Amino acid sequence: MPYDTLKLPELSLVLLIGTSGAGKSTFARRLFRSSEIVSSDQCRELVADDENDQSATPDAFALLHYLVGLRLKRGLLTVVDATNVQPEARKTLVQLARDYHILPTAVILDVPDRVAEDRNRARAERMHMGRHVIPQQRQQLRRSLKTLKAEGFRHIYHLRGTEEIDAVQSVVRDPLYNNRKHDTGPFDIIGDVHGCYDELVQLLTKLGYFVEAEPVADARDLGVHVQAPEGRRALFLGDLVDRGPASPQVLRLVMRMVQDGTALCVPGNHDIKLLRHLNGKQVNDKHGFAETLQQLAGESDTFKSQVRQFLDGLVSHYVLDGGKLVVAHAGLREDMQGRGSGAVRAFALFGETTGEIDEFGLPVRYNWASEYRGRAMVVYGHTPVPEPEWLNNTIDIDTGCVFGGRLTALRYPERELVTVPAAQVYCEPVRPLRPAEVAQDAAQLTAQQQHDDLLDIRDVTGKQIIRTRLLPSVTIREENGVAALEVMSRFALNPKWLLYLPPTMSPSETSALPDLLEHPAEAFDYFRRQDVQRVVCEEKHMGSRVVVVLAKDEDAARRRFGVVGEGPGKCYTRTGRNFFNDTVLETAFLTRLQEALATAGFWEKFSTDWLCLDAELLPWSAKAQELIKNQYAAVAAAATAALPVAAGVLAQAATRGLDGVEALLARTTARQAAAEHYAEAYRRYCWPVESLADLRLAPFHLLATEGRTYFDKDHAWHMETLRAICLADEGLLRATPYRVVNLADITDVEAATQWWTDLTAAGGEGVVVKPYDFIPAGRKHLVQPALKCRGREYLRIIYGPDYLLPGNLERLRERAVKTKRNLALREFALGVEGLERFVAGAPLREVHQCVFGVLALESEAIDPRL
Repeated sequence: MPYDTLKLPELSLVLLIGTSGAGKSTFARRLFRSSEIVSSDQCRELVADDENDQSATPDAFALLHYLVGLRLKRGLLTVVDATNVQPEARKTLVQLARDYHILPTAVILDVPDRVAEDRNRARAERMHMGRHVIPQQRQQLRRSLKTLKAEGFRHIYHLRGTEEIDAVQSVVRDPLYNNRKHDTGPFDIIGDVHGCYDELVQLLTKLGYFVEAEPVADARDLGVHVQAPEGRRALFLGDLVDRGPASPQVLRLVMRMVQDGTALCVPGNHDIKLLRHLNGKQVNDKHGFAETLQQLAGESDTFKSQVRQFLDGLVSHYVLDGGKLVVAHAGLREDMQGRGSGAVRAFALFGETTGEIDEFGLPVRYNWASEYRGRAMVVYGHTPVPEPEWLNNTIDIDTGCVFGGRLTALRYPERELVTVPAAQVYCEPVRPLRPAEVAQDAAQLTAQQQHDDLLDIRDVTGKQIIRTRLLPSVTIREENGVAALEVMSRFALNPKWLLYLPPTMSPSETSALPDLLEHPAEAFDYFRRQDVQRVVCEEKHMGSRVVVVLAKDEDAARRRFGVVGEGPGKCYTRTGRNFFNDTVLETAFLTRLQEALATAGFWEKFSTDWLCLDAELLPWSAKAQELIKNQYAAVAAAATAALPVAAGVLAQAATRGLDGVEALLARTTARQAAAEHYAEAYRRYCWPVESLADLRLAPFHLLATEGRTYFDKDHAWHMETLRAICLADEGLLRATPYRVVNLADITDVEAATQWWTDLTAAGGEGVVVKPYDFIPAGRKHLVQPALKCRGREYLRIIYGPDYLLPGNLERLRERAVKTKRNLALREFALGVEGLERFVAGAPLREVHQCVFGVLALESEAIDPRL
């Protein structure tokens, strides 16, 4: 019967098999996307500029195999358009399918020799093909029909004649059984039960399920019914049987839940052992199987048949929620997820071993999770652990209930663990559930924190493309990464402290007002153009930008940051360096801040034992003393020493009426005055720092606490929240003055402008203008997180004493801020992404990727005065 539709696995390697002229290329183009087809003729043309150059065949097939391998690696259906009539030609392709755990499919286009010969004669490039070629290929094809299944082809379609070939009008791509990406949950994922029925009922009840006995009216009735919480489903990780007291009852409950659609289940190795027994295979009765056989002895043949059918229908693993979640009994590497092969099934059931045997006579398991880099969360069991711990977005929730531990469930997507203790020890483990001796440092740190002790340089070298929530991607060029690596490896803190690096900040556009380079009007205009209705103007402190990461105590720092013996926190600069060189002063500063937070009731109010602050630490001279001495003070000293002398000489020359001296004297006098203003400008931000009493911290962003970030809070909320903390210690902490401005209200705008004028006239640096919402929502493009608007006198520090003199200001007005703003947006997106990853429990390498990215972007060639 002719096929009108071919059903193929959605992920498969399709080999078109047929003689030259069988119509393989036409068939492929009609039914598959051009990107899915890898043609031997095309490869021959690519390597030799002639698709009929048979001398190029080895190179052409080397290219074909390479392209096929890349596509299979990426999980893409691939069609090979070649004759494929020889077993040795198919062997390499089938091996590629095995290597990438893809199902190979054969589609045979079997046309009479006469048809193939006529088609070849109609093609000029094949008119001289030898008469022996088609019969020889036909003979090879006939022999191949007997061996395709043995070669490993899971699906074989034999299309006989042109009519059957032309009858095929479409291809249906069947999802693999493990593909449940459409199933988004929520789920309650339950670890290895091993016959612990009472604990399973307790756990389900704790999770909100209602378990009740049901009358048995038929031998097929399972005698139990489970009502699930609305919208939720259970998901069992296998090993339902063996070792425990009630394997048949566990099977009845799980089978009924799967039957009713309130649960999914993947098989465990113990379940497959039972299936083999029920299928009549010889299996040993070790590891608790004898108890299961004894418990099943009193069950009916009908029930045993139901169990056999149930276990036989279980799929090795599931990929769920759009690929965000993978469940398998023993876990699964990224390259095996969503694939189908014997190797995938074996890994899902047993994991991977090193080939060694431990002191208890058990196989040593390879810790695949330590090298896992996949996007999907992997939840698994199989190996009992004392406590479930996250490692690289994977978690083992087999907590050894049958060995006297606990039965554990993971609520997804909440990432919440729910457990019930075992009623007793049902089976003594061969290997102790809790090792007797654990190194002190290791006992204090989680598995993830221990793994994070060593970062991989390959994660930050070369060109990096970082996906973020706020921008589709941020690209880090290799040369910028090299510069960041130098700073990070030589000068930065322990990366475990570096949760966040703040972004650079762009100035407002250049003002056209006399003697002014920056003015609030341009900042307000920018946000109006972005359709931002309200902004927050904050006083800009002239100090050092710092990030403060602080825990309630050292134990909290160990728990959350994975650091031991480094104190409860750190205060670091925009480049990740420790702000304090004096450990005594650092300890005093952090202790004082802890006390202020405690006095303000912060820990209790936010239900946290750590926080991350974005702040300014004053005075500027506390960190920039050498810079001030060698750069700013040196300029001021030279100018104030030399210019008065020069002015005096010019004044004497002017009395003699020399041409041009008056103008030169006027300019020199103006430069002298400018130098004096310059010295006054930087001195305002300097004072001696001899003790903690000389420091002031001005926080302006509460970035994160346990379990959440605060990018969803508006800037007024940040200001008021931090003001409450500052009031607890006004000797150390300085609340930042601010005002909310309605950009549609001219009175508001004028008042804010006057505030800036008064502030800068009194020697203040200026203001920072921010959108009212931290991240304005509903816009196609990301808005600048802040614009700085600096005062006339302060800008002397940036542009030099003479920047207001005729000719200089005009030239400076030509500055462009576009590149700086682009940089600010990229750094802002990375900063938000990194901190959100940390709060979500991502591995340090994923957090560090964003932090490192910000530091790398800082090496881009941008005018540092902006």
